[in-house]
Formats: sequence, structure tokens, C-alpha cells
Amino acid sequence: MNKLWKFKSCDEALTEELFQTLEKSCGADAPVCQNFPNIGKLPKPLAALLAQRGCKTAEEAALFMSPSLSALRDPFELPDMDKAAARIRRALDGGEKITVFGDYDADGVCSTALLVRVLRELGGTVSAFIPSRFDEGYGLSIDALAACIAEHQPSLIVTVDCGTGSVESVENARAAGVDVVVTDHHEPDAQLAPAVAVVNPKREANHPDSILAGAGVAFKLCHALIKNGRDSGCAVSASVDLKRVLDFVAVATVTDMVPLLGENRALVRAGFQALENSCWAGWNALKKAAGMTGAVEAWHAGFALGPRINAAGRVGRADAALELLLTDLPARAEELARFLDNANRERQAIEKEIVHEAIEEIDAMFDETKDFGLVIAREGWHTGVVGIVASRLVARYNRPVSVIGMEGGRGRGSCRSIDAFNVLDGLSACTDLLKQFGGHAMAAGLEVEEENLEAFKVRFNEAAAAQLKEADLRPMLEIDRAVTLDEADEALMDGLKRAGPFGQENSEPVWAVCGVNAVESHILKEKHLKLTFSDGKIRREAIGFNMAEKLPSGPIDVAFTLQENTWNGRTTLQFNLRDLRPAQ
Repeated sequence: MNKLWKFKSCDEALTEELFQTLEKSCGADAPVCQNFPNIGKLPKPLAALLAQRGCKTAEEAALFMSPSLSALRDPFELPDMDKAAARIRRALDGGEKITVFGDYDADGVCSTALLVRVLRELGGTVSAFIPSRFDEGYGLSIDALAACIAEHQPSLIVTVDCGTGSVESVENARAAGVDVVVTDHHEPDAQLAPAVAVVNPKREANHPDSILAGAGVAFKLCHALIKNGRDSGCAVSASVDLKRVLDFVAVATVTDMVPLLGENRALVRAGFQALENSCWAGWNALKKAAGMTGAVEAWHAGFALGPRINAAGRVGRADAALELLLTDLPARAEELARFLDNANRERQAIEKEIVHEAIEEIDAMFDETKDFGLVIAREGWHTGVVGIVASRLVARYNRPVSVIGMEGGRGRGSCRSIDAFNVLDGLSACTDLLKQFGGHAMAAGLEVEEENLEAFKVRFNEAAAAQLKEADLRPMLEIDRAVTLDEADEALMDGLKRAGPFGQENSEPVWAVCGVNAVESHILKEKHLKLTFSDGKIRREAIGFNMAEKLPSGPIDVAFTLQENTWNGRTTLQFNLRDLRPAQ
């Protein structure tokens, strides 16, 4: 399916203003460059990018390029943080048994590990509990809470990445004589859990910390505990260096796909620096298992480290990932990292098989004029990977998709959507057909009885058709800016490194050059396209993965991301192709 190219709008006057200030006036006497010595000179395409990303002044642009931990807000600005810090401090001082209750995804596991490590450094008697995806389900469920209390017998439970709406579970904990402090970042329900404290920035409308991942909120709690302890003269608090746990925050933040804006940029950039020379055996072993070397980038967290942590909860045991991040024994860390690597390979094989089966079934009946919301289900499909499968199918068909694994007359599934359709609204239209559901606009989970499955397929498609029937459902490729070949140079590449990390809501920029010719081209491994482009003066190399069928002829427009390619010790610029089309 051909992609629809959409060029983003840009305030050219603001672009010129930023360019003049940060490129031509960035000398020794320039105030901006004195305050931000790492800003350097910026090429005009990067000035345009900063304007598109919301920078209104040179100072804002400089801060975007040089995010600093010193600019982090006071952790006590978060709701209930004072209550949370006070209760945990009392538990630390009194030698109480504390259990950190997490979740089985990468954000939950990383949040659990960082909080356990910090609380132990503060002298706490701390254990951890991660529920099983298959036995106790998601979050602070009643069954999971009961299992946690039975196993660890704590007097205080501190949740990470869950618990805001777990009313009955927290009531059960209180009845058992166990206090609960909740830290979370999910949207609150109408009723909050009756915990000692519910530290969740989304309790307040437009709170600046509402973009934090669960690990970001847990880090804020640690910051509050350290700050509280230092203010009261606690020598132990003064010795704890929170920069050592920023690698947990960085991987969780990228993997959980929260916006890489504001404080998240500072946390992730500093976390990547910590991860490059991590003091933790687990991270070093997992990097080795993933074949990582050199500087850490967002794709390492999102596609190398995060999936291996997630794989433990999807097809193995989530506590293996937690043990990896908590062990200080290099040999044990390497053993666990190999286990997670194998679990990830198993997850990939299962996912590949289900994707193949799903595509075969959809292609056999798909009618683009009638099918707008796709529901596909099969007995035995692994529920741990159906969300990933749904994402793959959305990318292929550009329709909202629900993939359901059936077992024993009941199905558990995951939905993924496109920007034009709120999948939670679609599921709400099917409330009477579903046992339960929840999520947000782009992703959700559901349970459905087999007897209601066919009716759900029809109703979900009708809900999607009501919104999408008149929409242009061609896949859209958003392009940040058209540039010339000479603008796509080393200076732009250097600026892009400083504009990162890229991710959710700060996506890696897509550029376009128009009306160029492919002067050299050949196919690699029968599926990849290797090209050299020229505008008659300048040449640039490009690689198009799985784009062999797009071998061009005549003048063309090229959409790409700009990257560096290192081969045999030599580093060169390279276009990573996103699409090709005849010159327009």
C-alpha cells in the first residue's frame, strides 16, 4: 500500500530567528552559549526541527538540546509525596519489613529494582514481589496482594507502576494490618485506593510530571526520601547517589513509550550515560547478551534491552528479570541474561508464527471497503504476545485490530489502533459483549466469552466503520522537512545527536530530498536496497531495509532518517530509507 506523504508545517520566521541566534551568533560573547556551552552552532534544518518541537526562544531551544538533571522539579510537588515519604521513613527507622510490589512489564520490573536497591541502601529490610501474568494477572489484584502478603509478611507495601484504583485490594491489606503506599502513573479511576498515600501525577489535571513512566515516579519517591533524610541530617541518605539508578529509569521510560519530553529527556539522557558504564552486573550482562557496544541510544532500550525484560513476563517468569537487575554476582547475572535472551527468542518465534497465521486468515477475507475494525481469534494463541501481534497487523492493514487467544471457552486479547480511532470508545460500544476491558485510545486489553466472539467481531467493526468509512486509510508518513543533499551533512548529524533521545512525541526526524537520481543501486540478501543518490553535485549513500521491490527509475523523492554507518572502522553518513516515490 502506497504511503501518503504529509509534510509538517513550520513557522519559518521562528526558524530563521532561532537559526540567526544559535548558528550565526553563537560566539564567546553570546549569552545563550555562555549558559549552554554544549549547544554549539546549529544548521537551519535543525533550527526548523526545534521550532516544530515547540521551542519558542533560543533559550528554550538550548535547554531542549542540553537537558539537565539540575532542572528536575521538587519531588514533593507530586500528590501525597509528603505522606509517602513520611510513612516509608518511619518504616526504615523502625526496621519494618517492606515489600515493593511491581508489575511484570519492563517499566514495572525496572521500577521495582530501582526502589528495592535504593531502600536497601537506606538501610531498609526490603523484599520484592512481581505477580504472574498468567496466575495473578495485572497489577495489584486481590489474588496478587494475597500472594504477596502470604509470601513476605510485610507491614508496608509500596507499589510501583500500579495500584491507583485497586480499592478492594488495599482495603484487604488494611484489614490484614498492612499499610500500602501507591506510586503509579496510570489514569486514575473515579475512586482512589484508600492507601496511606497515592503518589500519581495524573491525579492533578495538567500536572507537569504526568508524562513520567512508573520508574520516573519511583525515582521521584527516592529523590524525596533522600532529600527528606538529608534535611534531617541522616548520614545514610547523604551517601546515596541516585545517578547510579538512572539506567533503570532510562530503559523503563523508553520501553513504556511515554513522551520523551521535559524531565524525561534529562532522565533518559543521563540514564543512557549511566548505562554505558553501569555499576550493576545485570545491565552489563544483558548488554552483552544483546550484543550492545558503544554509545547507548533509544533503540537499544526499546528494541534490545526492553524486549528481553518483557519476554520474561510474556513467556517465562518475570521474577527472572527482576533477579537479574538485583543480583550483584556477575556469573549469576550472565546466566539470567542468557535465560532472558532465550525467552526473547522464544517470544519472537511464537509471535512470528501467530502473525503468519493471522495474516493468512485476514487476507483470505479482507475487503478494504467493508472491514474497518479487525478482530481475529484462535484457540491456543499465546496471550503473552497478542499485543505485539496486534501492533504488527495495524502496521500492515492500517486498521484497529484486536487479537485474541482462546482457551477453555474464554478469550483474552489485546487491541491496538490508529490515530483516527479511539479503540477504547470502540470497546465501550461492545460493553455488553465483553467480560471486561480497559486501556486507552491506542491500546487496550479485553476478555470475551466464546459465545459472544462473533457478535463482538461484528459490533467492533461497526464502531470502527462509523468513524473510519470516509477516512483516508492509506498509511501516512509524516515528514519533518524537505532538505537538500548538501544540508543532510555531518553538521546536521551532530545536531541530531544533541536533539535526542528520540522516542514517543519526540520522534526521530524524517527528512526528504526531492528530485534526485539513483546513480548506483543493488540488492542485498535478496530483500534490502542499497543506493547512492546524487543531485548532480553531491552524493549520499542509502539503505532501504526490505525495500528491494522499490528499486527506482528516473528522478525520485526520498524520505529518510539520517544515521551514521560504521563499517571496518570507518564511519560515514547514511540515509535509512522510509519511502521512495516518483519525483513530484
